[in-house]
Amino acid sequence: MTDRTSPSPSAPSDPSDPSDPSDPSEPAAGAPTAAPPRRPLRQLLAASVGNAVEWYDWYAYTFLATYIAGQVFPKSSGNSLVPLLSTFAVFAVGFFMRPVGGLLMGAVADRHGRRAALTVTILLMGGSSLLVGLTPTYAAVGVLAPVVLVLARLLQGLSVGGEFAASTTFLVESAGPGRRGLFSSFQYVSTSAGQLAASGVAAALVSTLDDGQMDGWGWRVPFVLGALLSLVGFWIRRGAYETRSAEQRAAERPGLFDALRHHPRESLLICGITAGGTLAYYTWTSYLPTYAELNAGIDKADALVAGTVALAFFALLQPVGGMLSDRFGRKPLLLFFGLGFALLSVPLLRSLGSSFASLLLVQCAGMVLLTGFTSISAAVNAEVFPARVRAAGIGFPYSLTVAVFGGTAPYVGTLFKEIGHAGLFPWYVAALCLVSSVVYLRLPESAHKELDR
Repeated sequence: MTDRTSPSPSAPSDPSDPSDPSDPSEPAAGAPTAAPPRRPLRQLLAASVGNAVEWYDWYAYTFLATYIAGQVFPKSSGNSLVPLLSTFAVFAVGFFMRPVGGLLMGAVADRHGRRAALTVTILLMGGSSLLVGLTPTYAAVGVLAPVVLVLARLLQGLSVGGEFAASTTFLVESAGPGRRGLFSSFQYVSTSAGQLAASGVAAALVSTLDDGQMDGWGWRVPFVLGALLSLVGFWIRRGAYETRSAEQRAAERPGLFDALRHHPRESLLICGITAGGTLAYYTWTSYLPTYAELNAGIDKADALVAGTVALAFFALLQPVGGMLSDRFGRKPLLLFFGLGFALLSVPLLRSLGSSFASLLLVQCAGMVLLTGFTSISAAVNAEVFPARVRAAGIGFPYSLTVAVFGGTAPYVGTLFKEIGHAGLFPWYVAALCLVSSVVYLRLPESAHKELDR
């Protein structure tokens, strides 16, 4: 890969000169390091569109898990939950590649620039999404089918782990004074947009195709579409402005494990901040429709539609949370989330009925609480590490925590159902959110401190 962020030995050039071969999106060698990049709206677009495409590809798997289970895994004559458990196990396996992606792509972002990492991650996601869409069935090729699916999910995990590390850093470094929370919120605005698109496409397919068509080819359509959208995201990101400062580009490049070696406390802090948030997030935004199907008997199509409406509501809440944190601080919102879920997870999940309205109300109530975490997690994480190792410093511990607690949420919830103790899952969510709340109480307020660049 060409290092497009290395400073040129020549004098800074005039970006308005069409004959100048230099990239006007790169900062001049003598540019001030404390000022955020120009064109903030374009920065938001580059991060948000690409991120939405990334997460569309990632979440399409979750929403279509029941169809994938029937086609890629062997059916068990004794228990219909076995293929679904296998599908969610592959979902979890993809999460365990995310720490590797966070470390590797974070290092690329710290060494070669945030933009370079963002363009690599979206190409990885496009290729892996296409591979999922082309995965053969178990009936056609036997055990090779789940092998191909696992490989595709491993590549998706690598991409998503690197995406969060690079885009979090890119967004927060693009923000002007007093706007880091607002810019941070677009991490989950775009993530929700990707989820919303995946859920919407899945709901549209389920509503228009019969079961035979969905099982035969309909479930493949969202993944092929995602591969095409990745090319659009790649094109947009190539025009982004690099946020890594001239001093950082001129300094010695950090080693792969510098963040872990020199900042162990900060790494552990990221884990504590993230644990409860990621479990609540994946429970409410990804697994809840399936949980409602298994435990409350809600119709599959109704569950997908309710999830789509709740995600749209969730996306609209994110900038509100970000702006509130810029004014009042990060800790009040984090505690609103953590203590809210610790107290309300059990009653909310137990109140699920078999109706569409019941699921929608429970999901929307959880989304309000969840906004206290999601709208500012990018800003909180970025404010923990210095610029030199910020992307890798965030990427590895965050992705590892997401893999351990978020990626396993659907599997743990389904497993509790399988062993006859489905009622334990809400208590699991509440307990972990309470642990994270203790971390939030001890967290220093960083909303009004200057970001290290």
